[in-house]
Amino acid sequence: MTLERETPKEVIANKSAREVIIRWEDGHESRYSFNLIRAACPCASCRGGHENMRSEPVPEMFTAELPVSPATTLRRIEPVGTYALSFEMEDGHHFGIYTWHYLRALCACPECREGK
Repeated sequence: MTLERETPKEVIANKSAREVIIRWEDGHESRYSFNLIRAACPCASCRGGHENMRSEPVPEMFTAELPVSPATTLRRIEPVGTYALSFEMEDGHHFGIYTWHYLRALCACPECREGK
């Protein structure tokens, strides 16, 4: 995997559409619903302990049905160094560190899901 593939050029939070858009240096655009961001939270608490944490999303994250609620409503995005983002939700949850690698692997577009 090339560095360019996992380097973001722009991160946009579209609260009215309830999605985060990342435009990558390689020209790809990823769109993440707030529901997917919460369902895919990589923190130990959401994953059920450190032993269940993974560097790649598990397939169940893409089909999780979560209602619109404070848990699935984005409050803000914060950078974590130069390698990741942290999403704070309206319910106060902000413990997951979403690395660029993890976010690129979390892209739900047909091109990225093909072959996974």
